Amino acid sequence: MIPGSVELEPVDRKSTPALVADQLRSAIMRGTLPPGAQLGEVELAGQLGVSRGPLREAMQRLVAEGLLRSERHRGIFVRDLDGADVRDVYSVRLAVEGAAGRLILAEGGSAAAAGLLTDVLRVMEEAARVGDPVALADADQAFHSTLVAASGSPRLKRIADGLLVETRMCLTALQDTAPPPDELVAEHRLLRDALLAGDPAHLLAVLEDHMTSAVDRIVGTPASSPAAPIAG
Repeated sequence: MIPGSVELEPVDRKSTPALVADQLRSAIMRGTLPPGAQLGEVELAGQLGVSRGPLREAMQRLVAEGLLRSERHRGIFVRDLDGADVRDVYSVRLAVEGAAGRLILAEGGSAAAAGLLTDVLRVMEEAARVGDPVALADADQAFHSTLVAASGSPRLKRIADGLLVETRMCLTALQDTAPPPDELVAEHRLLRDALLAGDPAHLLAVLEDHMTSAVDRIVGTPASSPAAPIAG
C-alpha cells in the first residue's frame, strides 16, 4: 500500500446505477425511448425493479453523456436530434476513427485488426442474408467499435462508444429507408481492405466517403418509426 493512500476494496460487479444506465442507454439507442420522450421516474423504477435513487443517478449519468436533457420544473427527456446533430456526430466520428486507423497502421497492427473486422463482417453478411435489420445495425456498430478498440487507445474507445450510441439515435429518429444491406456490407468491406492496404491517406479517404454517404442518407430522408434502425 502506498503511504498516505486510501486502501480500496476490489470491485467485482457494476453498481446498480451503472446497470440501470446501461439499460436506459440501450433503450435510447434502439428507439424504445425515442427522442423527445419524457422519462417518468415512477414508471421506469417499477419496470426496472429498482428504487428511484439509483434510477435518478443513472439518468444524471446519461444527462452528462448528452443522451438525456434535464429541464427545470419539467423533468428529464431523451434528447431531440436534427440534421446539425447528425453532421456533428459523424464529423467527430471521422476524426476519432481516422485517428484510430492511423494508430493501428503506425503500430503495424493492420493485419490483426483486419482479421477482427473480418469476423464482424461475417456477422454483417449473415444478417444481410437473412434480412435482419437490427442484427445488421448491431454488427455495423460492432465493426466501428472493433476498429477503434484495435487502436489500443482507451480514450478513443471511450469517445467512440458514446458517439456510436448517438449514431443509433440519429438513425432511429431521422432515417426512413435503410441502404440496401449488400451495399452496407460492401462499404464496410472496403474499410477493412483499406486498413489492410496500409496507406493512411487511402484509409482516411475511404472512411470519409463512408461517413459522408451515411450523413447524406440520414439527413436526406424524413423522420420515421424507430422499428428498424440501421447503423451507418
